Amino acid sequence: MKRLFCLFLVAWLVTTLSACGNVFVRGALPGELSTVSGSVSVVQLSAVIGENGTTVQITLVTLLQAGTSSTIGFCGDQRNQFPMQQTIRAEFNPGRTCASIVIIVIV
Repeated sequence: MKRLFCLFLVAWLVTTLSACGNVFVRGALPGELSTVSGSVSVVQLSAVIGENGTTVQITLVTLLQAGTSSTIGFCGDQRNQFPMQQTIRAEFNPGRTCASIVIIVIV
């Protein structure tokens, strides 16, 4: 009975708080696409140790937008996908070691 009450309480809180429009509940689920956009400022090829101990090549990309920066590591050598000083929108699947590109659009 306690478990059912707790579930009801959590559902009620989420519904009530999200109705005000200022609370966002979001998580990174496997297979969920993420999107980032901005002006390409830095592109760097690097390598990290993967989950199984092997070396994984990644492309680190820093994007600038509205005075903030975002750096994302994409799997493999993707340097040709990110032209310097161009504004892009990238859709990708996040991963533990690196992100897999779905599509890159130059805006």
